[in-house]
Amino acid sequence: MDLLEKSAEAVAARWPDAKPVGGMILGSGWNGAVEACEVMDTMSYAEIPALGEPGVVGHAGRLARARCAAGELLVFQGRRHYYEGLGWTPIAAPVAILKHAGARMLLLTNAAGGIAEGFRPGDLMIVRDHINLMGANPLVGPHHPGWGPRFPDMTRVYGPRLRKALHAAAQAAGMSVLEGVYMAVSGPAYETPSEVHAYGRLGADAVGMSTVPEAMLAHAAGIEVAGLTCITNAAAGLGSGDLDHAEVTTVAQDAMSNIRALVAGFWRQALAKGEG
Repeated sequence: MDLLEKSAEAVAARWPDAKPVGGMILGSGWNGAVEACEVMDTMSYAEIPALGEPGVVGHAGRLARARCAAGELLVFQGRRHYYEGLGWTPIAAPVAILKHAGARMLLLTNAAGGIAEGFRPGDLMIVRDHINLMGANPLVGPHHPGWGPRFPDMTRVYGPRLRKALHAAAQAAGMSVLEGVYMAVSGPAYETPSEVHAYGRLGADAVGMSTVPEAMLAHAAGIEVAGLTCITNAAAGLGSGDLDHAEVTTVAQDAMSNIRALVAGFWRQALAKGEG
């Protein structure tokens, strides 16, 4: 918690007048989504004690202070992952920073392998719920009141209000979007075909290596959460080729025009009813 508090203080010192209503954490290949907003300033993750430089290609490692749909946001261009072996602190840092700054909403994004029949590379999926199969939980450890109750309810992590905002944004942009269940595994190895088969039987529509920890932390801390996945490939055993991270980032970048339209529309919808 000491490192998280120092990180929040570092951001507050850089932008003492910032009053973000929400934030975004951008996953693999999603860096360009920040262009849906007006970027006012940026700072490197290297300037934020708990974050440091990302260890994965496709994550810029910048925090942007931005304005989108008349609301101020903090946009994390890249995330840290559990498989990097540095524990939960770098993963929890964006949520702790947003909480400290008074943000009330968080849009989590990721790239994932499609499991559900009919998913194609470039499809966008609104996260309805998740399955945590990472073998770990970011809330384990001494309880701190900043993360809400000791035993937080996880019935509605991805609340209906923000899911409706995503659907409305897609409709306004003339886009077709899907809705489904995201499963998180620890990585960094991709899943085997047998594992993917099992995940589908468990109810997963897409599988990735992120998002769930931040969603659990933000929801426990009282922040509204929305999730948006770019299906970048068929999960193992469902496609014709080998899985490759370069393909993941390329497909997400190719879908960027749709992503930017959906992100901009989402914040217009989310802030339209006086919530911002």
